[in-house]
Amino acid sequence: MNQFYIVLMAVLPVFSIIGAGIFMRKVNWLTEEADKSLMRITINVLAPALIFDSILHNDALKNISNVVVAPLVGFGTAAMGMGIALALRKFITHDKRILATFAVCVGVYNYGYIPVPLVNSLFDRTTLGVLFVHNLGVEICIWTLGLMVLGANSNERGWRQLINAPVIAIIASLAVNFLGLERLIPAFALSTAKMLGQCSIPMGLILVGATMADHMHEFHSAQGWRIIAWGCFIRLGLAPILFMVLAKFLPCSVELKRVIIIQGAMPAATFPIVMAKHYNGDPPTALRVLLATSVLGLITIPLWIRFGIKFVFPEL
Repeated sequence: MNQFYIVLMAVLPVFSIIGAGIFMRKVNWLTEEADKSLMRITINVLAPALIFDSILHNDALKNISNVVVAPLVGFGTAAMGMGIALALRKFITHDKRILATFAVCVGVYNYGYIPVPLVNSLFDRTTLGVLFVHNLGVEICIWTLGLMVLGANSNERGWRQLINAPVIAIIASLAVNFLGLERLIPAFALSTAKMLGQCSIPMGLILVGATMADHMHEFHSAQGWRIIAWGCFIRLGLAPILFMVLAKFLPCSVELKRVIIIQGAMPAATFPIVMAKHYNGDPPTALRVLLATSVLGLITIPLWIRFGIKFVFPEL
């Protein structure tokens, strides 16, 4: 079967579920009042269960190089995107607040809710486990360098955000897996984690769609064409090339190379909208970058993933 078709068929359900979230919000089936409870369940129960299921019995994560290199790649690639945006500031905007928000948005790619189902569809649970460890580095970058770029004055609060259920689940699961203690966990507990984890991705994507629906009225492309154009160029044009080169030449595992390929194709993440609201950024800028890269990403994601697999693994 054509590889592009396989990738496209993996991408379409992701965007379809996001579209379902937008629809649910528009018809008021999913209210804003319900968001906090559903997000709390997703972050504190469903996501840790998915992480637990993906990391335990994962031989790739008994390799210490994966455990160390993967989060370093996550931190470094997010930091790279921010650095590129700041280096091109004279072409983008002279407004420091808009520039800071823009830099965080193009630097922090969608590292969770879109790549997780794609990795699930295209590869295997071994690669999915490496993805979660990689994402730990992105989280650290968000709450350290991301806050510094935004000029936030609450560094202590930022560090506290790192102590959350998914991060604890990653660290605990890695320790259990590395020490070989997973054999002591009852089978029913593993089955429970698997069932709960399967709910995490669709629930998260629905909430992403609802969040996008809430902010669409703030999107004015005529006022922010420069932000939109540069955001798409950096996030969906320049960054993927750099990611693919990194995946090709970095001496790392096959699983991590796959993760880098997937993450390189990703649009901007949704969370910088929340960061912009709470840390004196510019939410409309975050929204423009998110929506523009997400819409264009429907076309570019399968193209970049197909190219990346061919470029990094020419023997396939």
